[in-house]
Amino acid sequence: MTETASEARPASAAESKDLVETLKAEIVRKLTYSLGKNLTVAQPHDWVTAVILAVRDHVVDVWQRSTRESYQTGRKRVYYLSLEFLIGRSLADALNNLGLTGPVAQAMADLGVDLGAIETIEPDAALGNGGLGRLAACYLEAMASTGVPALGYGIRYDHGLFKQVIDGGKQVELPEDWLSFRNPWEFERRESAYQIGFGGAVVATEKPGEVSWRPEETVFAVAYDTPIVGWRGRDATTLRLWRARAKHPLSLDAFNQGDLVGAVAERNRAEAISKVLYPNDSTPAGQELRLRQEFFFTSASLQDLVRRHYRQFGKLDNLPDKVAIQLNDTHPALAVAEMMRLLIDERGFSWEDAWTITNGTISYTNHTLLPEALETWPVALMERLLPRHMQIIFGINARFLDGVRRSAGGESVDLASISLIDESHGRRVRMAHLAFVGSHTVNGVSALHSALMQQTVFAPLHAIFPERITNVTNGITPRRWLFSANHGLTKLLTEVCGDGLTDDIEQIDRLAAHANDPGMQERLIAIRRDNKLKLAKVIRQETGVVVDPSALFDVQIKRIHEYKRQLLNILETIALYDAIRSEPYRDWAPRVKIFAGKAASNYGTAKAIINLINDVATVVNNDITTRDRLKVVFIPNYNVSAAEIIIPAADVSEQISTAGLEASGTGNMKFALNGALTIGTMDGANIEISERVGLDNIVIFGMSAAEVEAAKRNPRPTGEVIATTPHLEGVLDAVAGGAYSPGDRNRYAGLVDGLRANDWFMVLNDFESYRLAQRRIDGLWANQPEWWRMSIANTAHCGWFSADRAIREYAQRIWRVPAGFAAKG
Repeated sequence: MTETASEARPASAAESKDLVETLKAEIVRKLTYSLGKNLTVAQPHDWVTAVILAVRDHVVDVWQRSTRESYQTGRKRVYYLSLEFLIGRSLADALNNLGLTGPVAQAMADLGVDLGAIETIEPDAALGNGGLGRLAACYLEAMASTGVPALGYGIRYDHGLFKQVIDGGKQVELPEDWLSFRNPWEFERRESAYQIGFGGAVVATEKPGEVSWRPEETVFAVAYDTPIVGWRGRDATTLRLWRARAKHPLSLDAFNQGDLVGAVAERNRAEAISKVLYPNDSTPAGQELRLRQEFFFTSASLQDLVRRHYRQFGKLDNLPDKVAIQLNDTHPALAVAEMMRLLIDERGFSWEDAWTITNGTISYTNHTLLPEALETWPVALMERLLPRHMQIIFGINARFLDGVRRSAGGESVDLASISLIDESHGRRVRMAHLAFVGSHTVNGVSALHSALMQQTVFAPLHAIFPERITNVTNGITPRRWLFSANHGLTKLLTEVCGDGLTDDIEQIDRLAAHANDPGMQERLIAIRRDNKLKLAKVIRQETGVVVDPSALFDVQIKRIHEYKRQLLNILETIALYDAIRSEPYRDWAPRVKIFAGKAASNYGTAKAIINLINDVATVVNNDITTRDRLKVVFIPNYNVSAAEIIIPAADVSEQISTAGLEASGTGNMKFALNGALTIGTMDGANIEISERVGLDNIVIFGMSAAEVEAAKRNPRPTGEVIATTPHLEGVLDAVAGGAYSPGDRNRYAGLVDGLRANDWFMVLNDFESYRLAQRRIDGLWANQPEWWRMSIANTAHCGWFSADRAIREYAQRIWRVPAGFAAKG
């Protein structure tokens, strides 16, 4: 392969100077000819766009070379379907992977511009809600870094996840406008546009047994491509996002008759599909829009990959040999039915051959065990919106159930439990069942999660397909979450572990030998303090709260949900606040409780928890008796860029989900890699982190998954739990009685009443164990040599949680695709 700037031998001084001069010329040329600005009038957003366009040219060189090699060799390609891609900002990532950060910074300095200052102008591409979307983004970059030919498919939302504003302590959702200054990374592909049908009827054709779907409505899916460059610029993958366009954007007759709204009704209806990430689905119209979104991007993606494959190979019966389709959760599960439709209706395959190709091509990643998160769609809605697909799903189901019935022992199988149609709740299509039956492999995302899949939600299907479920524990890209986000720590690590660390992150284990070195600990303390100073500045800018960087930074940043138990965290914070006030003479460890995360717009309980956190912050931060010992902050509008500042500054990582409910988590990996100590339950990947770093280097509390299940089957009365748990009743009474909402004494009465009525997420049951674990954290913080020994152990033993390792496992065990590079970074 052609050598790139970052993988070549170290450049001489003359070569470095030449590169800087070349980059300066490229940036000025983009400023002049692409933006029409000269140096004297260019604004900061002009400069960042010019830099992006110049850097994009370097990315495109890699991208086109990768594409050519892929076509020339005919290698098997991965198509990764995900409704979310939480990309964040791309400039720093691209510069880092190309090895151009220093040269571009120098070029901009020579032009009188601070690269660090303008980088923050680039909008966060918030095309995701949390871990699911961030994982997809990490995996696309990891596939480029490991040489796996891949293309990611999603939706080009006009507005990503909403912008969160905190007003009076409450979450307010505003439109997120990441495209306000266009997206300079993308290329519109008007030639890659596909018709997506909805509604209509299925009619028989002249050929016996053949049918034709005649949609009532058709929209266009137009492709926008963004190249994702891998480490050292050796390879690149493609993120292809679909934008919805109307077939007839304007009814001129209606417009000329004065019906200005009706004239663009078709356009508005079509464009609504790609307007907003996760529209509120609490109404029938919202539900239909969600289903339209899922089918829209799934159909466009399959039409595209089938066209690409046929153009290259001239046939489709070899699709499983050349194509691996990965469904990232159930959102693209309609791929099973759509692939069958394309093969049978449009390509003339028999049902049996189409099923062999479909099942041999598709695999499915499950991300949740929560019953309410396992998608189901009303049969009536499916029949109205996607009548041909509903026919195909009925056909798949009938053949599947008949096959099970006829198999050995089939007479004893509960067919209702494995059916793709749930007949017990108004007839609904079980999308997870459809994805499971239609895939050759189904994977969970942590060892515990995969085991629980076999034992709980997929137990009946697992009994029929005992080899189908496997595990691939999630991973993160160290390039963004360590090398780019934590420059100080990265510099130290490469000094200690060697320059090969950036190519093989597992070399980080060499740090373990220095765990008890006082000099090493002092250097790490200084690096952490620098990171905490940066975060303290952000906290003051965003919340007005001044925090002490020498205090313990205790962080929980993730989507707000009852099972993630931010409520447990803030209730224990109240107990700590009460304890500090009651015993002010004790040597309490100064602590800053840092929260961030968004609640779904229609999730009332989660929004109430945000409100409570902010109300508690108001009381605690204005109490002179605890001001130097406890602060509470909620950082608004949490996104990838915020995480890149928060995670390197964290001392404690809160991973406190109800055991058995968090599939894996990736935030836990990012925090541990950067040296934060985890306080958490034995849930998701926390278990594997504890195995890697050692139980003596992580603070575990609470019920196990098995104990949670037992408690749900035979619940202990909540009154008894509260009565036997010190401190808990006083905390609940204070919250319910309005101690933290003096302007509205009943604001949290319903929240507390809900806890007293049903402790489904074990907030009450785990409270005392969590409180004692927090006091253990206090004791460890007081013993700084021991704290930093544990911190070093976490960093040293978390190299395994790399997205590159995860992608290699997918490639070897699921996709059967060779990874192209030997490095294990």
